[in-house]
Amino acid sequence: MIKAQAIDRLRRLRVNLWIMGTALLFTGVAQAAPHAITTLPLIAEGEGQWRLPAGEYHGQFTIDTSMQLRCEPGAVIHAQGQGNALTIASANVAVEGCTLRDWGRDLTALDSGIFIASHARDAVVRNNRLAGPGFGIWVDATRDVSVIGNDIEGDTTVRSQDRGNAIHLYAVSGARVIGNHARHTRDGIYIDTSNGNRLEGNVLEDLRYGVHYMFSHDNQVIGNITRRTRTGYALMQSRQLTVIGNRSEQDENYGILMNYITYSTLKDNVVVGVRHGSAGGDGMVSGAEGKALFIYNSLFNAIENNHFADSTLGIHLTAGSEDNRIVGNAFVDNQQQVKYVAVRTQEWSVDGRGNYWSDYLGWDRDGDGLGDVAYEPNDNVDRLIWLYPQVRLLMNSPGIELLRWVQRLFPVIKSPGVQDSHPLMQLPTRALLAPLQEPTS
Repeated sequence: MIKAQAIDRLRRLRVNLWIMGTALLFTGVAQAAPHAITTLPLIAEGEGQWRLPAGEYHGQFTIDTSMQLRCEPGAVIHAQGQGNALTIASANVAVEGCTLRDWGRDLTALDSGIFIASHARDAVVRNNRLAGPGFGIWVDATRDVSVIGNDIEGDTTVRSQDRGNAIHLYAVSGARVIGNHARHTRDGIYIDTSNGNRLEGNVLEDLRYGVHYMFSHDNQVIGNITRRTRTGYALMQSRQLTVIGNRSEQDENYGILMNYITYSTLKDNVVVGVRHGSAGGDGMVSGAEGKALFIYNSLFNAIENNHFADSTLGIHLTAGSEDNRIVGNAFVDNQQQVKYVAVRTQEWSVDGRGNYWSDYLGWDRDGDGLGDVAYEPNDNVDRLIWLYPQVRLLMNSPGIELLRWVQRLFPVIKSPGVQDSHPLMQLPTRALLAPLQEPTS
């Protein structure tokens, strides 16, 4: 009898301990839930305008009413490694001058420094500083958001592929992403299924991709800078993109990559120093060729007045990338100017005007600024080398030189490729070629 009573008391003790543990668990979850921003010591500055004094504030916070929040210098929100540092969950909210740190790193849960929810239309996020492992600013299926002048830095102790993107637009329209500085995140600006947005004047450094488009149409990419990324501008599965006045410096695999891009305009962009096997922003080294411009299965685009220089490969077209207008561009001091594999010749002179080639050896007897003989960057020897890379070992051998001489002597056997019938004799000059000022932040 005594033994049975002891066993019963032990059983009840275990049940009580389980209940207490469960209660503590749910209490912990409740404590980790976001607090209303009004729990902070805000100072009213006018109707709907609030100021957060300097100080360190721990936890995760939500703005669920229309307001303008301005942080004093030294006001820091620490999210303690969990969730979103700040969630904007109401329309017509502005957040300015805040520092947000150490939010969560669960990318599946979309942990972000600032999470702009779907009903937060017309949000303005300006001049904030963010440093953390997850997404910097996530904009979720809303309209007319402005993300301006923010400084966003990832966590370099986390593998680059496990970091969040600095700015991520998902199913967004009418967004303005202007003048932000991103570094050491996964991608700088990622645009997914988002139409009618404008990216302008952003500086994106030491990343996987600087700008990354997927299934997004009618977007503008104007005057941005990428540096030391693995791909500067990754434009994929999109149409009607306007990509003007951007710059790629020392990016690794590709300066600009076009994959299934149609009816788009690339104009006045500068790509410099995309080198074979250079180290990207995450410290990794790739064995791929450094291509200033790579065009894959992309049609009906206008590629005009761009400057592609000092790269392993100036331009590579493949997989049926034909019917593009390629004119007025400058290909300068690339190790190889063009790589083109297809079944028919592409003419790159339009209305009697072509492109500039730094290795053009022709002449201009009538002084009209156009070469008198066509520029053809590739021959059958190039095609042989593309098909059988081991032939590169014989590049300077008498046998290879003999093959090139035979092809020049008997051009009837030449294979399809690029032909520029009216190459430019002078290098086009534009202000974009001037050195750019380093960001101060």
